[in-house]
Amino acid sequence: MSSELAFVIGYDISDPRRLLRVHREMCKHATPLEYSVFLLVGSERARRYCLDEIRGLIDAAADDVRCYPLPARGFQGRVGRASLPDGIVWTGLPAAIT
Repeated sequence: MSSELAFVIGYDISDPRRLLRVHREMCKHATPLEYSVFLLVGSERARRYCLDEIRGLIDAAADDVRCYPLPARGFQGRVGRASLPDGIVWTGLPAAIT
């Protein structure tokens, strides 16, 4: 049994400079799905470490950071236009999500 968990982390940062800093820091810990939405696959400790690093970069009164655990087994789907051309498969997702 794997100890890896999956989390979706999203944020709304009100200041452009803080936004860039948070984005750069998040890229060190998780896979970007959209500009301000990330997939973190790792332990509970990795999640806490990531959020602690982000906590030091945000203004808690003005910014919003949210982290949601994903179920180990659950529906995974997409609605709308594909982000990649037909025939191209993104294999960058961690094994826990594919």
